[in-house]
Amino acid sequence: MDEAGVGRRQFMKYCAGMTALMAMPPMATTAFAKQLRAARRPSVIYMPFQECTGCLESLTRSFAPSLESLIFDTISLDYNHTLQAAAGHAAEEARLEAMEENWGEYILIVDGSIPTKLNGMYGVSESHTFMEQLEQTAEGAAAIVAVGVCAAYGGVGAAYPNPTGAVGVADLIKNKPVINVPGCPPIPEVMTGTLVSFLANGVPDLDAHLRPRAFFGNTIHDRCYRRRFYDRGLFAKSFDDEGARNGWCLYELGCRGPTTYNACATIKWNGGAGWPVESGHGCIGCSEPGFWDQGGFYEPVTAKLFTERGESIAAAAAGVAVGAAAGLASKARKKKLASETE
Repeated sequence: MDEAGVGRRQFMKYCAGMTALMAMPPMATTAFAKQLRAARRPSVIYMPFQECTGCLESLTRSFAPSLESLIFDTISLDYNHTLQAAAGHAAEEARLEAMEENWGEYILIVDGSIPTKLNGMYGVSESHTFMEQLEQTAEGAAAIVAVGVCAAYGGVGAAYPNPTGAVGVADLIKNKPVINVPGCPPIPEVMTGTLVSFLANGVPDLDAHLRPRAFFGNTIHDRCYRRRFYDRGLFAKSFDDEGARNGWCLYELGCRGPTTYNACATIKWNGGAGWPVESGHGCIGCSEPGFWDQGGFYEPVTAKLFTERGESIAAAAAGVAVGAAAGLASKARKKKLASETE
């Protein structure tokens, strides 16, 4: 870092930013810096399977750290179809060499779902199915980071009727730590932040869906700046009415914020420039399992809509509906009281 012109002040500022990003206490900054300073650049193997490259495109737009800083100063990116110069046999030799030299220590990043029907024949590379490549590469990995909703839960590939039998990484790999970073695509800083966090402190605290709680511990609804309008029963009825122009809640237009866990409302996108709800569109719930099969994106969240996803989600949706009804009732009472007062 000294050779690259990065001073101690800049380094500590970066560590303070990362610990704040992950909701760690201020006193953790020094410990985080110590661990990160001691960590050598780990080998990272990035395996793309049934995907669209959108997650990698998102990663290239990370601001903290930037992609070039990540791959030149923090990690050693030894295999990635899109970014590496090698192709064909040379690319596969680079992967095998990285695995051999860093056995038991490299990080495996998986992007895209894994097709399982016809013994995995829907996805083949170098005469090996994606299933075989995943199992082979996962065997020597220290941990696996599944980036994107496809790698985490199957994503669009697993949408009904799931013709390829697409599944997420954790459905196949049971003997290695799996960290899910879902989204379509995920927030770039969440991807880089998860990697840096793993380097400094190992596998982070994960929720029931194997997502880092630091980034997926709250719903979009919890941190949304439109929440105050929801609590007051003020909802936009269309995307161009007066309520929409005044920033009212988008719940009745199908916003999935109440049942979606992600950091969009706090970290935002494009270096903090904004996020979908701030741009006037409801959250579509892209970091949740099965979001492609949750009905139309413009239907209000209801318990019935989420029945197939289990009682907890159904209960949450029911609670949201009750909260919305309570907000409307409160608004009606206030209006009545004002009328009686006049």
